[in-house]
Amino acid sequence: MRKIQVMEERNHESLSNLWRIGGVLTLLVGFTILIVISAKAYRDAPPIPERVIGPSGEVVITGGDIRGGQEIFLKYGLMENGTIWGHGAYLGPDFSAEYLHTLAVDAGETLAQERFQRSLASLSPWEQESIQAEIRQILKKNRYEPGTHTLRFTAAEASSYQKQIDRWSVHFSDPALSGGLKTKYIHDPQELRKLTAFFAWTAWAASANRPGKPYSYTNNFPYDPWVGNTPTADAFLWSALSLMTLLAGTALILFVFGRFNYLGWRRGAATLSPEMTPGVATDSQKATLKYFLVVALLFLAQVLVGGATAHNRAEPGHFYGIPLYEFFPTNILRTWHLQLAIFWIATSYVAGGLLLGTALGGREAKHQTLGVHLLFWALVLVVGGSLLGEILGINQLLGAVWSWFGHQGWEYLDLGRGWQVLLALGLVLWIILLFRAVYPALKDRSRREISWLFMMAAMAIPIFYLPAFFYGSTTTYSVVDMWRF
Repeated sequence: MRKIQVMEERNHESLSNLWRIGGVLTLLVGFTILIVISAKAYRDAPPIPERVIGPSGEVVITGGDIRGGQEIFLKYGLMENGTIWGHGAYLGPDFSAEYLHTLAVDAGETLAQERFQRSLASLSPWEQESIQAEIRQILKKNRYEPGTHTLRFTAAEASSYQKQIDRWSVHFSDPALSGGLKTKYIHDPQELRKLTAFFAWTAWAASANRPGKPYSYTNNFPYDPWVGNTPTADAFLWSALSLMTLLAGTALILFVFGRFNYLGWRRGAATLSPEMTPGVATDSQKATLKYFLVVALLFLAQVLVGGATAHNRAEPGHFYGIPLYEFFPTNILRTWHLQLAIFWIATSYVAGGLLLGTALGGREAKHQTLGVHLLFWALVLVVGGSLLGEILGINQLLGAVWSWFGHQGWEYLDLGRGWQVLLALGLVLWIILLFRAVYPALKDRSRREISWLFMMAAMAIPIFYLPAFFYGSTTTYSVVDMWRF
């Protein structure tokens, strides 16, 4: 009898311990790497000085100007137009790269007049090279003083900052220059001054060497030989190693699954999968049909908005002769393009989970259909409210609550913080509905393993969304980018 009982228990075993150990090790290694990266992002983030002073000791920029400039950058949705340190839309310029190169040109003109009494363009090649060498020396030197939280600008840097306020004023007034933004999009002098201060700080962080290092806070990005920003040996090394690791890992997975055909989730000779009988569905499963209809509509809307965004490249400022971008500038179109993609993918996951959860559980949970209906209308509220809030926010119609119910400004996480909270609560409701649907399978030994895997995969979605709440509009930009990704 004991032997028969042991054999029956083995037949019911649905998962090898090797799978469990492999899963735990993968989580431990993955989260260890994420924790290390997070700690380094906080420790090594470029500092925001409390004062930026000129050569005579005058205050050129304050820390409040830089933080206020970042808020203006976000409030106007500029990350969905241009980029900072390569992160953003690429419809407009990389603001840090543009500021930095203009700074180098301004400094070059000043030095050319001082050294040779001629314009930079009229100098001979060796004279220009001597000027560029001096520019690299000036911009690569880190003049930040940690003890006093003070950054010292040279005369060329202070002068260029004042000049660039007017330059960016012109940039944001013309849709052809700004990559499809509205005419005179940013025109308030104080906002332009603070925005330029933020650009100046990002350019400094991109060019000045880290203390004790031969490269900048951004690892010499963006590339610009004028300021000494060329790829480092580490950049080449780690790029090559990451590609080799990716290819080797892919090859190993393909080899293992090709060589050992018994790998997978099996119980004996039969696979463990939810029973989906064609033409037979519970009431809650039928209630998910409207989710899939919305998925199709959101996908169609995303394609149309994406086409309108891309068209600005071919015909800047006009859509087949129609001034579309005056009403729907490229930053709102690209915002919607990304948000619609996130929403239709998320809605697919939600609907698919509810559909499969009931099939996996094998029975209809009490009042499950009502919960599915409530979750649907909650998603409609978040999707519709956030899309409307984003265009109102970009047009500065929400006042002080722009980051709560308008356009929060971070690429992929553009929706206002209030809509983020509602979305997170909706995902919690989804997990509750899934648990109620799958609960019978969790008590069944033959289906318990696959059911817990199903639940853990579902719970990972709201858990990995939580970092979206770990920063605000004035958090250091590099720290925010770490949490965004």
